[in-house]
Amino acid sequence: MKDTKTLTTLQQTTLVMLRFLIGWHLLYEGIAKLLNPSWSSAGFLIESKWVLSGFSDWVISNSGVLHVVDFMNTWGLIAIGAGLIVGLFTRIAAISGAFLLFMYYLNNPPLIGLEYIMPSEGNYLIINKTLIETVALLIFVFFPTGSIVGMDVFIDRFKIKIKSLRKETS
Repeated sequence: MKDTKTLTTLQQTTLVMLRFLIGWHLLYEGIAKLLNPSWSSAGFLIESKWVLSGFSDWVISNSGVLHVVDFMNTWGLIAIGAGLIVGLFTRIAAISGAFLLFMYYLNNPPLIGLEYIMPSEGNYLIINKTLIETVALLIFVFFPTGSIVGMDVFIDRFKIKIKSLRKETS
């Protein structure tokens, strides 16, 4: 795997732009859910047709659990999106976002034989934008773009300073 020091400026810029765009998408989705008092994940979960359908049915049947899932989904999207935009804890945000999006995918994948009540936007087979965005988020686990442009730069500097202070005192 390439170190970010060996990436060209154009490659680094492209990766940071991708991080920002995915962050914006997730942040906006979270804020839209937060500002809509009637939003609930129940509509999405009731459509679950694949490996997580049993879990989705259980969540829907327990209003307390559904409330927790709605809260975690909304604020998770906001936190992940904000983290990606500002480049703060980028790897954690990327892993969390990839996990969340993959959960969406496992609930409603575009597979032959699965039909959904809600119409989809476009025609997909096996691969859809959710899966693509999941894989794109995994890129940021291996390419620390927050250390290129983002708040992670300051965290990295702080870690270096702490290490140098420890070396001086030992």
